[in-house]
Amino acid sequence: MSTVFDEQPDLGDQDLPNMDLEDRHALRRVAGLSTELQDVSEVEYRALRLERVVLIGVWAEGSLASAENSLRELSLLAETAGSEVLDGLIQRRSRIDAATYVGSGKARELAGIVAAAGADTVICDGELTPSQLRNLEGVVHVKVIDRTALILDIFAQHARSREGKAQVELAQLQYMLPRLRGWGESLSRQAGGRVAGGGGIGTRGPGETKIETDRRRLRARISRLQKDIAGMSTGRKVQRGQRRRRDVPSVVIAGYTNAGKSSLLNVLTGAGVLVEDALFATLDPAVRRAETPSGRTFTLTDTVGFVRHLPHQLIDAFRSTLEETAEADLILHVVDGSDAEPEAQIAAVRGVLAEIGAGHVPELVVVNKIDSADPVVLQGLRAREPGSLSISAKTGAGLAALRDAIEAALPRLDVQVKLTIPYSRGDLVARTHAEGEVLAAEHSADGTLLEARVPPGLAAQLEAALDDCVRVQA
Repeated sequence: MSTVFDEQPDLGDQDLPNMDLEDRHALRRVAGLSTELQDVSEVEYRALRLERVVLIGVWAEGSLASAENSLRELSLLAETAGSEVLDGLIQRRSRIDAATYVGSGKARELAGIVAAAGADTVICDGELTPSQLRNLEGVVHVKVIDRTALILDIFAQHARSREGKAQVELAQLQYMLPRLRGWGESLSRQAGGRVAGGGGIGTRGPGETKIETDRRRLRARISRLQKDIAGMSTGRKVQRGQRRRRDVPSVVIAGYTNAGKSSLLNVLTGAGVLVEDALFATLDPAVRRAETPSGRTFTLTDTVGFVRHLPHQLIDAFRSTLEETAEADLILHVVDGSDAEPEAQIAAVRGVLAEIGAGHVPELVVVNKIDSADPVVLQGLRAREPGSLSISAKTGAGLAALRDAIEAALPRLDVQVKLTIPYSRGDLVARTHAEGEVLAAEHSADGTLLEARVPPGLAAQLEAALDDCVRVQA
């Protein structure tokens, strides 16, 4: 693909107000963002199914490398949504233009690129206001969407459970409500009662315009979805309550999208959940039982992945699902060690964790994919994240150390018991093994002699059930 604009020198992190006029006036093409089609059959298939898109971003802060990585991530998001990326461009500005996102002059240049490439969609690397969307579409004459709409579309494609679909629909409607618009006079036409407007029963009455009717219907649907999601979360709350009563520790796997969270869940528990090299492959949380090397039981939960600038509508809609993270005993923060900017991933994930009220939960940083990571990058991560562990869920490297670290980080059981359980009460032996940590066990003529650390509730039940139970405080 030919270069339309002159290449600009790397300006690093110098102050934006002092940047050269020539650099401000130029769009910078990001190399390697066009989707590569391998054979004729793939070309024919994608010609029927894929939108042809041009990406545009504004470099208003940070370094050029960070801006380009953000646009490359947008390219991966677009391809995950089923689009063919034709080109990717970055403009350097001191701030985002309030009218057209990139400025009127650059919008006209963008229109020329879109026409030359034959694109039918422009995707902006940021969340646009309703006026920015309308103004930019008016200049480029093709559909314009922003990063938020793109992520919502991917979530809609990947949602499988009833709750996941409801959460995504809620986020989409909340995003759509302030951006509702139509063509011509269709949204300014007044209803005029039963006959003229055709609104029928349920419209507000004479004088209500079509856009007001649509907004009211959207608000009613949003309210209904919020009630449905609140009802669906009741089951998880009951299950969490049961685990708390049995003092079963909870470990949550959180991290950036496509960092390898589901792969880690599979290798630690044999869960067999979907593993795919794609963004947001997991939307529905999966809870599995796991054991520490000493045999202590805990739950391991796989959660939805996070991303830079995760839409706040999604955070609000998935809040009931993310409650599992805020109430966990430990968070395994999985980081993609092979990513170009793993530190940015860590910052983005911690920002979301703080927003959902999980900032206080103990965190264990797990750097994954070390089999394909740069050793220099890994060394820098270890220096910046003391106490982190490096693993490969693919090869199994470092998993033994991870299991030991999980056991050490789990909250300790605070009651130690030493008791002889008759052979007729094998159920109590099983419960002690399942819910506690057995330190020693031997068999005698009277029964099984156990020394174990157990939850206070189980210790009380054991004392009540067995006359010969001797309890010793840990």
